[in-house]
Amino acid sequence: MTFLKVEDLDEIRNRFGEKIAYYFAFTQIYFAFLIFPAAFGFASWVILGSFSPIYALVNGLWCVSLVEYWKRQELDLSVRWGVKGVAGIQKKRRDFKHEKEIRDPVTGETLQIFPATKRLSRQLLQAPFGLLAALALGTLIATCFGIEIFLSEVYNGPGKTLLVFLPTGLLTTLVPTLTTMLTTVATRLNDYENWETTESYESALTQKIFVLNFITSYLPIFLTAFVYVPFGSIVVPYLDVFNLTARPFAQTEKQLQTPDVGAFVIDPSRLKKQVIYFTVTAQIVNFAMETILPYVKRRGFSKYQEMKSEKAAKKGGAGADVSIDDVPEEAEFLKRVRNEAELDVYDVATDLREMVVQFGYLSLFSVVWPLTPVSFIINNWIELRSDAVKICLEMQRPTPQRADSIGPWLDSLEFLAWLGSITTAALAYLFSNDGLGPDGTPATIQGWALLLTIFFSEHVFLLVRWGVRLAVSKIDSPGMEKERGERFMVRKRYLQDTLGRDVLDVPSDYMEEKITRASLEEDARQSSLRTTGPKEHFWSRQRTWEESAKVGANLIEKMAPKEGKKQQ
Repeated sequence: MTFLKVEDLDEIRNRFGEKIAYYFAFTQIYFAFLIFPAAFGFASWVILGSFSPIYALVNGLWCVSLVEYWKRQELDLSVRWGVKGVAGIQKKRRDFKHEKEIRDPVTGETLQIFPATKRLSRQLLQAPFGLLAALALGTLIATCFGIEIFLSEVYNGPGKTLLVFLPTGLLTTLVPTLTTMLTTVATRLNDYENWETTESYESALTQKIFVLNFITSYLPIFLTAFVYVPFGSIVVPYLDVFNLTARPFAQTEKQLQTPDVGAFVIDPSRLKKQVIYFTVTAQIVNFAMETILPYVKRRGFSKYQEMKSEKAAKKGGAGADVSIDDVPEEAEFLKRVRNEAELDVYDVATDLREMVVQFGYLSLFSVVWPLTPVSFIINNWIELRSDAVKICLEMQRPTPQRADSIGPWLDSLEFLAWLGSITTAALAYLFSNDGLGPDGTPATIQGWALLLTIFFSEHVFLLVRWGVRLAVSKIDSPGMEKERGERFMVRKRYLQDTLGRDVLDVPSDYMEEKITRASLEEDARQSSLRTTGPKEHFWSRQRTWEESAKVGANLIEKMAPKEGKKQQ
């Protein structure tokens, strides 16, 4: 198990820029942090089982620790790479449309202004968009969920083994299509909001995309946990509307008949199977779609182009080779440039989104299956290496971009950690007693007890987050030391430029007061030559800083309590 060193991150930053270096730094720290929950999760799976309150508490503490530690690491890396506060130096978007121009009274610059009130009125459209996205995706996912419940737990006729895959096929086909459509709407809405800088535009778009990913990634599990389990016996009898999906295969009406209200018994293992699918199977599928499929597609396209060229050459109709005029010394280089120009463009936001969604599964639902972090640590070990190969070989070389953090994805991590404290507590209560509820049956779930559990868990989370932030702030680091050193040097240079080069020179220990007969006679002679008052008499006794220091030390010693003197 090899970890990336800080020097390795420096090399990534030098080659690809801070934005990609931050992604690898976060993935590295996330991977290192997963070692503890993986070990503890395996022990919990063996000893405590699923829905353990102890595991839920430890997992919540771990999530808070990861987020707060990463915030400190972001700051350290920004100081190390000299990009702290670079987010404040924002680049104006080319597509920004201003409504008026004013002159800055301080700098004299001409500023292009778009009224903030007008942008706010456009941002209010996010509310209906969010409702529309939740309604569209939620309706699709809930419909497929209802069909799956009906086919797997109600229908008992021919073709059941194949029909149970129908909802999966619908989700696989329709959800990406609908998500793409909603992403297009979100992008146009973001354009309509007319953000002035690239950073603010990307931040607003990231928040909208996160909402869509939240719905598509977590809604199926939320439906199982908070609809199917507590209300399954009430809802399932009304799923007969979905018998149309199995009617062509049914032999009798009895095979399509739903149970009466109260007669249906939920499947306690359903939620666990669903979490295992999203944390294991889906991770493997995503890896194949992200890494293997693009490689196969590119190789296949390259082979197709070669075959097409050969076929055209045999017919004598081949076009002129673009490399025919290349200088021999540059031919190899130009060939590599042309091949790289045909590669896909790398988007680090896609990989960051994948890590954040994965963290959400761990924060929200790992109490269902404590082996979730074990699956993720294996996946991320491969992910770190596959992403490096993908960037170096399978993608165009990214254009370096400056950044001082992972941007709005940090807010998403904090939100998921907070929501995880609520969800985990609710699941631990709902699925206690091996998934059957607090008293052995889901019908005995008490609303007031569930709300009290959530309320208590959230306040514990807030208290723990405050404590972790305080503890992390006390930890020193090379970045903090470097920043303190830079601040000291700035103050030192300012004082030296203002008061002289020797202003900060530390003097030697003050000398003993030297009073002789000659010095006393000279003092008396000088005082007789001019009129002196009490003030002049006082200062004449301490003419240098050494003498003043000695007098001050004597006064402090006389005023000190006797016990203090004994201790000294």
